[in-house]
Amino acid sequence: MNGSVVVLSGGTGGAKLARGLLDVVGPDRLTVIANTGDDVEIYGGYVCPDPDLVSFWLADRIDPRGWGLDGDSFRVMDMLRELGQEIWFNLGDQDLAIALRRAQRLAEGQRLTETQLELNRQLGVSATILPMSDRPVRTRVLAAGRWRTLQEFLILDAGRGEVQDVQFHGAQTAGTTPEVLRAIADAGTIVVGPSNPVLSIGPLLAIGELRHALVAAGAPVVAVSPIVGGEVLKGPTATFMRYRGVEPSAAGIARLYGGVINGIVSDEPLTELPSSVTNLMMEGHEGRRRLAEATLDFASTLASNPQPSSFPAQR
Repeated sequence: MNGSVVVLSGGTGGAKLARGLLDVVGPDRLTVIANTGDDVEIYGGYVCPDPDLVSFWLADRIDPRGWGLDGDSFRVMDMLRELGQEIWFNLGDQDLAIALRRAQRLAEGQRLTETQLELNRQLGVSATILPMSDRPVRTRVLAAGRWRTLQEFLILDAGRGEVQDVQFHGAQTAGTTPEVLRAIADAGTIVVGPSNPVLSIGPLLAIGELRHALVAAGAPVVAVSPIVGGEVLKGPTATFMRYRGVEPSAAGIARLYGGVINGIVSDEPLTELPSSVTNLMMEGHEGRRRLAEATLDFASTLASNPQPSSFPAQR
């Protein structure tokens, strides 16, 4: 398929698919728009977990454990513990250096987009990775009667407790960036990566300007389901989908993205929406490339006449 490819991504699933797409289309044609709802300011740094995870994958510097930079150490965290500080957000030394540099550049007046593009070049990333907004959007979770930031809920609370509400603070006024709008307008294909649809993709779709750009895009918008063989491979996806009133299935994913996507890649067929059935596992280099190629091939069948999902839009 000709034209650029834009990927909407949260963490691991979207980042792995983006790495496969990098092999297929090359860096000049690939742009990733990453969730910043997980961002946290801590230890004097500004941490962007999802954009950085995408960066590490695209730079081939991801640690085998699936997060952080390959070979990173944790001596700063160890010393802070020795000095009596409670450490609940574990950050590698190289990760911390990136967060400190980002905080410094933001304090000097750079936009978050400019800072991310600069850091990516320095890390050896040749594709384009854009934060969804230059303004803060923070995901908060109400569980067991207590509001928490997403990081606090996932780490301090270990994701326990019935989810009662999720809010994306700042999304209504944040707006997106000229770079994001340009990437969507120029795209030949738009892919919603297999990330958590509520926690990872939800913050992007909560930004009205960004959502409208996707709906108005001339390119087909294709989601890749994170549900594999009826199961969630990583994270609390099922919990948050059920909170939103849908079952963790390809049909549930399609309902959450109603009004935005034109088709879905899954391992189960759908009747309500154009779908492509394929193996969703991304095991190793070949698995990532295979799913990337299957996604682009499916998108090409929708390109001449993209139709919006028949599922009602959910917010």
